[in-house]
Amino acid sequence: MPPSGPLDTLRSEPWSMASAGRPGSPRGTGLRAQCTAGTEQEASATGPDLPHPGPEEDFDADGGPSPNSGMTTRELQDYWRNEKRCWKPVKLLFEIASARIEERKVSKFVMYQIVVIQTGSFDSNKAILHRRYSDFERLQKNLLKTFGEEIEDVAFPKKRLMGNFTQEMISERKLAFKEYLSLLYAIRCVRRSREFIDFLTWPELKEAFGCLRAGQYTKALDILVHVIPLQEKLTAHCPAMMVPALCAMLVCHRELEQPVEAFAAGERALEHLRALEGHRYYVPLLDAMIGLAYMLGKDCVSLQERLEESQLRKPTPQGITLKELTVREYLC
Repeated sequence: MPPSGPLDTLRSEPWSMASAGRPGSPRGTGLRAQCTAGTEQEASATGPDLPHPGPEEDFDADGGPSPNSGMTTRELQDYWRNEKRCWKPVKLLFEIASARIEERKVSKFVMYQIVVIQTGSFDSNKAILHRRYSDFERLQKNLLKTFGEEIEDVAFPKKRLMGNFTQEMISERKLAFKEYLSLLYAIRCVRRSREFIDFLTWPELKEAFGCLRAGQYTKALDILVHVIPLQEKLTAHCPAMMVPALCAMLVCHRELEQPVEAFAAGERALEHLRALEGHRYYVPLLDAMIGLAYMLGKDCVSLQERLEESQLRKPTPQGITLKELTVREYLC
């Protein structure tokens, strides 16, 4: 089971510090404070401010067009369509697309293909992952420890002594696991829990960071490109959780001599660390971004100033690089 992270000790926001964290895991201290600002808002598909097709007086007190708005019918339709798209809450659908029986030397099991899709608009970044029955079973056991009351009505398909590999049983479990994940996601505290998020992202992230440590940067990037969009959808309430993966992407692009892509990944990571200068990735990330900006001929003065200001507020030991920090993640 992936380690629990120090995000929050409240059952309503179940990022518990009670469970022992694994050394080197991405669940470093300080995330509780980093997530506080986003805790009250539901995970939503955020975007730029809504457009104002006309002057302010064309909008009523609720922020929408007033009855006297000079907007045409087409403009009004576009406005409300954009508003719905910008503010529609992120909701995920879970499908068990297929299942296959795998036989190893000492084991035989069914591997289920899970497809995760965001509703409300066309999702070009649907996630495809594979989990076996024992993975679901481990998720259920861990959730029961923290959310026994919350999930007492969520049915979990039990294992049978015989007939687990019949086509009838596999088809039945495909439907059961789809319902199971959907019901878990519908419970706010569960879908935000470390247990649920790790079930959907941990194996892929662990593999990606393992490839990074082995110098297999192209393979690591291929995994990160697929898992980061799902991680983003699951952690909108605490964007700082994405920083290790984004920094790993930066390191891989840089090692592959792709500075433009590396800089773009770093900008995303810095955006998630806004006002979180105490985060363990902040100084190494700024240092890496300064080097990339210099290489690309970009203005690095503002980055340098941010680094100096951060060091003045809270001096940190010098020397550790972003790559050294990322290779320590997901070691367990």
